[in-house]
Amino acid sequence: MAKTSSTLPFVGTPEQEAQLKQYIEEHKDQGGALMPVLQKAQEIYGYLPVEVQQMVSDGLGVSMSEIYGVVTFYSQFSLAPKGKYKISVCLGTACYVKGSGDVFNRLSQRLGITNGECTQDGKFSLEACRCIGACGLAPVLTVNDDVYGRLVVDDVDEILAKYAD
Repeated sequence: MAKTSSTLPFVGTPEQEAQLKQYIEEHKDQGGALMPVLQKAQEIYGYLPVEVQQMVSDGLGVSMSEIYGVVTFYSQFSLAPKGKYKISVCLGTACYVKGSGDVFNRLSQRLGITNGECTQDGKFSLEACRCIGACGLAPVLTVNDDVYGRLVVDDVDEILAKYAD
């Protein structure tokens, strides 16, 4: 699935920027520094928007195209922010044949976002995954560390209501 960038404006603090620049400074002369620096950047910001990629590019002297290639190749990196509540719907075979595609579509409709996106208020993000490892509970979704199984489309509103704070 293609990674998409965020439609939300980038908001970073001076403290985050200082932390990233210090980490880059400590690692810039080491071979293979790009991966650990990108991992640290994502740890600091939660995702890798173009503004953060530019800081890494400037600090390491690596082209933006090389950084973008790494960020889009490895699934551990995200170009879009994650919500306070990260919803992941399994679309693996066992879940899909039992209706997880319909559950995903209902979530997408209710939240007004699609795969890899975050709601404007930063509360929810939605992503599809290939297997959660709970095939016996199919179809399954997670909200952060909470697992919901044997779902039907009508369960979506009740699940979302649990996280309405």
